[in-house]
Amino acid sequence: MPPITRPLLHLGDPDSSIAWRDGVAVSRRRFLAQARALAENLPDGRHVVNLCFDRYHFMVAFAAALLRGQITLLPPSRAPQVIQETADDYDAYCLCDAPLDGVRRPMHRLQLKNGATNGGAAPQIDVAQPAIVIFTSGSTGKPSPNLKTWGQLSLGTELALRRFGLDAATHHLLATVPPQHMYGMESSVLYALLGPSAVHAGQPFYPEDLRRALAQLPAPRVLVTTPVHLRALTRAGLAWPETAFVLCATAPLDTELAAASEAAFGAPLHEIYGFTEAGAVASRETLRDANWRLYDGMALERRDDDWLITGPQLAAAQTITDRLEVSPGGRFHLIGRKADLVNIAGKRTTLGELNRRLLAIPGVVDGCFVQPDPERERLAALVVAPTLDEAELLRQLALCMDPVFLPRPLVKLATLPRTDTGKLPRQLLLNLIGNARLSA
Repeated sequence: MPPITRPLLHLGDPDSSIAWRDGVAVSRRRFLAQARALAENLPDGRHVVNLCFDRYHFMVAFAAALLRGQITLLPPSRAPQVIQETADDYDAYCLCDAPLDGVRRPMHRLQLKNGATNGGAAPQIDVAQPAIVIFTSGSTGKPSPNLKTWGQLSLGTELALRRFGLDAATHHLLATVPPQHMYGMESSVLYALLGPSAVHAGQPFYPEDLRRALAQLPAPRVLVTTPVHLRALTRAGLAWPETAFVLCATAPLDTELAAASEAAFGAPLHEIYGFTEAGAVASRETLRDANWRLYDGMALERRDDDWLITGPQLAAAQTITDRLEVSPGGRFHLIGRKADLVNIAGKRTTLGELNRRLLAIPGVVDGCFVQPDPERERLAALVVAPTLDEAELLRQLALCMDPVFLPRPLVKLATLPRTDTGKLPRQLLLNLIGNARLSA
């Protein structure tokens, strides 16, 4: 029986664009030729760490690895030590588009060559072929690996494209999220590969750089971002180019930020709900419905105290680590992470609610609450607020929360150690709190 396959990319019109680099469109025909040429010149090996920063380079490298039968490793951080450990664990070589110091593994520098640009159908990839190993962010503990096949990635992307109307109509995507993250991988690389849309090759960070990059793209434009980035963009006071809609993920938004986004961009905001083990599984229009709606074909089932999710792109049911209130028809309300529940002196709240109140204080640029040791019933907070001192921050917090939740210590910082997607690795937060206690 022949293997079941799915195409490497949506070919459609081979001369249509798949990416934009420096204001110039790159055709699907050229992309496929460069991916085939690179596949022939990749080093031998079973695993490759794709470190390419340029999103188009990442796409070509990812496609070449698939064509060569190699598995792409996506570490949770670009820190040299993390990359080194990941590559050592899998005996992998690294593929990069810029020099990288501090990593002692075989390093293959990406060089794009134009191979044959003959027409024909898109290459077919066995759905059972392992495609990536992606790691959790470490925000709740040690990062753990998750292997995904090409069938799982392509089926999951198909559901997302259908949800947002990206399966037929061409859009032009700009993402602030790195492709090495599951959300960034799905909503930029895979959306462009498997749908008719094209993605900007850059990863602009500052609001004005992002505004210029967005203006380089033809309409209709889609911005793919995170809550941390979106907060900075809505506060920048810039006039944004016409945008079809905004996609946001990695943490649920409050209605204030969602409203600020729609006012700034003049476009609907869609949030995506997912987690590394399952990928994206649901979405909502935050200002119009607080409930999340599962992608087509997915379902929730109760098992003891847990909710499990099933779907055509999942090899097995996946346990959801959040607390849900489930309604009929594949809709649910997100209460919060199980690990975020705080119970001190008989009073209950969540870290998410405490963070929301902290970030609402005028003058607070960034911040988060942490419960270093649940057994000791004491919270800490890390805060970026250049114009406020500790006493004023505690006074403001006392106005909006019970005294048992006031942080001890409250640590002021210049910045928080966020990852490229805005996540905060728990161990780094605990280290900062420990250092603050030692120096007190």
